[in-house]
Amino acid sequence: MKLAFCIFKYYAHGGMGRNFMRIIQACLAHGHSIDVYAMECNCASLNNLSITIIPSHGFTNHARAQSYVNQVRALLKQKDYDAIVGFNRMPGLDVFYAADVCYKEDVLKRHGWLYRLTNRYRTYARLEESVFNKHAKTHILLISENEKQHFVKHYQTQNERFHLLPPGINKDRIAPINATDIRHKVRQQHHLSNDQSLILLIGTNFHLKGVDRALRAIAALPQAVQQKTAFWVIGKGKQKPFINLAKKLHLESQIVFLGINENITQYLLAADLLIHPARREAAGMVILEAMVAGLPVLTTDVCGFAFHVKQAEAGLVVPSPFQQEQLNQMLYQMLTSNQRKAWKENGLKYAYTEDLYSRAETACKIIENIATTTVS
Repeated sequence: MKLAFCIFKYYAHGGMGRNFMRIIQACLAHGHSIDVYAMECNCASLNNLSITIIPSHGFTNHARAQSYVNQVRALLKQKDYDAIVGFNRMPGLDVFYAADVCYKEDVLKRHGWLYRLTNRYRTYARLEESVFNKHAKTHILLISENEKQHFVKHYQTQNERFHLLPPGINKDRIAPINATDIRHKVRQQHHLSNDQSLILLIGTNFHLKGVDRALRAIAALPQAVQQKTAFWVIGKGKQKPFINLAKKLHLESQIVFLGINENITQYLLAADLLIHPARREAAGMVILEAMVAGLPVLTTDVCGFAFHVKQAEAGLVVPSPFQQEQLNQMLYQMLTSNQRKAWKENGLKYAYTEDLYSRAETACKIIENIATTTVS
């Protein structure tokens, strides 16, 4: 089949970027040809693909998004694709990969009525509606059941258009036989002693992922525990506001920003706890990556994959509405509890008893079925 994959911005290190590439690779393995259309693209990892960069115009993100949509739709009309797959909201898609939360629902929760009069809101709401409204024919690949109810609430999207995908983490995240050796080596390299607790946070957009929440929770620890706690942040984001907060909380010597890092697994093995107190998160792939590496997880229930932590009994989940005091208490509990070994073992067991890996292959088969139906 001949397929078009459309994305505003492709970056290899983000969750959407990784799934974008994995689904493309699964489709290529099935013998399909793929053209990629992007506004921005970290193209080093897209070897041997036809890539068209759309030079979008505008002074704002929403204006550039609309510019991209207008141009790419005009280009696609000149081609004869069996299916058009989108990773951002736009009209004319056969398949949409729903990597983010429902925009209208998110705005309803976080903004007042004045925000809904802005061009930004009108643009993004219109693009979302083009995908989910009951008259559209776009099929939706869901990564979490949580958001389905919100799309149905706002757009009355038909049930048969939703396709729930299994998680799609790489099996190389599973703790290897020499996990203990890797743990010791990484900790020695970073001068961490055996009695120090290492808390890890991984993600882009540090405010959204709750780096500030994590810092406040660490600051609330009893002094004896706090002094033996290190906090590492991996990912891309604005560091300065959080460095300033760390200084204000007298934690500047304990927080380390490691930037984007390819060797996530070794840090998961070196750490004692993954903290993921996100403000909103459609899925949260890193939650599962930590669990299968044997790393206990502390997260918020707004994350689509938080239910896996409860189901596996591999950590604790902060309920909504979020309260900082509750996160503080749970962090202290997890750092001092004798359940730490059980949380670790439960996560490792979950890695072998649940399908956490087949998202890309499943998505490819769904795209094939939809393309075949569309053609016929």
